[in-house]
Amino acid sequence: MRSFRVLVIFLLMVSLFFMGCTKEGSEKLSANMSSAKPVEVPVSVPISYVQVSEKIQESPTMQESKMAPTVKYSKELPACPTDTATGCRKIPKSEQKPVEGCVGRGTVALTSPMKYEDIGIIIPMGATIGGHVTPIDHMYFQPIIFHSAPDSYGVVADADGIISSIGLEGQPTDGSVNRYNKYRIVMYHSCDFYSIYNLITSLSPRIMGITGVISAGSNWGGAIPVKRGELLGKIGGQTLDLSVNYDTVTLDGFLNLKSYDREPWKIHTVDPFDYWEPEVREKLLEKNIRKVAPLGGKIDYDVEGRLVGNWFVEGTNGYQGNNPHAYWDTHLAFVYNEVDPTFIIVSVGDFAGEPKQFAVRGNVPNPATVRVSSGVIKYELVDFDYTSNGKMWDHMSLAPHIGVVSNDFVRGVILVEMIESRTLKVEVFPDKKAGEVLGFTANAKVYVR
Repeated sequence: MRSFRVLVIFLLMVSLFFMGCTKEGSEKLSANMSSAKPVEVPVSVPISYVQVSEKIQESPTMQESKMAPTVKYSKELPACPTDTATGCRKIPKSEQKPVEGCVGRGTVALTSPMKYEDIGIIIPMGATIGGHVTPIDHMYFQPIIFHSAPDSYGVVADADGIISSIGLEGQPTDGSVNRYNKYRIVMYHSCDFYSIYNLITSLSPRIMGITGVISAGSNWGGAIPVKRGELLGKIGGQTLDLSVNYDTVTLDGFLNLKSYDREPWKIHTVDPFDYWEPEVREKLLEKNIRKVAPLGGKIDYDVEGRLVGNWFVEGTNGYQGNNPHAYWDTHLAFVYNEVDPTFIIVSVGDFAGEPKQFAVRGNVPNPATVRVSSGVIKYELVDFDYTSNGKMWDHMSLAPHIGVVSNDFVRGVILVEMIESRTLKVEVFPDKKAGEVLGFTANAKVYVR
């Protein structure tokens, strides 16, 4: 009897199931359920399903296939490393933090990175020297005794900040002047205002205790808080390089910003003299060999449709170049001297296989006046040097009235023709004079901004 009852109940349940699977059965089932007393049934969704569901909705592949990613999930994506990156979260500039721990935005007042009595001279930005074919984006603090032992002079933080990276170039083996360690420090004073120090020969014990030994050719990254005036390291036997950068400022004299992706801080370089405290500024001006505005020098000279400024061989990635060992050999600049900006400087990345800088015989024509309609232009290239009160300057000591002088011995000719506003045809003729150069040959190259 008991088995019979169980069988009846089972058959009834099967019947009700098939009734619910048809329209008629569904209506009957709904009617029966509407008259029944409600029963609370707890519902539990497995957490693993929720997690998988969210991951599916956040999938960059799915978002890209829809061509319109759901904003709801964009905050879960990783932050974009560059402005042009895709499949990542775009962070407004107002929220970006280049280094953990930086506070706020905007500039701060700076102090000197070295003791005043340890500074021999300050060489302004904008010089072109050897492989620095385009104007240099940093100042040189030359110690009072240039040929000193390493670690002879202290280098301090020019304001409170966070050190975000320290790199070590290592000791060169090519017999160059800079024969000691070269540490490079990036230090943020706010989230968009920072100083870059280079050519430091040793790090302070405190900083070295945090970073540990940094191998030559490598870079340490992190966040080290430092206080204004704190010892960061020492220099000796070479200059301290200093640049100050403010990401809110973008220099107008770089026409193609993408050309400078290799050194992204360059386009945001500012004049330290505008940020040093008044009493510091006045003292450092006494050491500065440039006496005309802008006092810290100038590095951006490009003008639309004119010859003046920086050029790069077409197809060589702009400033990056295509030779990792000599990125500068595809660079070319028509600029002005860093001390006396009335003197035209032609800086060539490849002059008979070497980077060279020259003045122009006669100092004409001004590259700021050369345009497409100017046609083919010949510049005779000559050597130049510096004088003080009419006598040759030793490039070391602080001296009055430092100026530039050139000679008439022609080292070669550079032939240029602006084809378009940002396209330049160029050929270099070492050991030739203007009368010996009749026109372009098959060796001519095309340069762009």
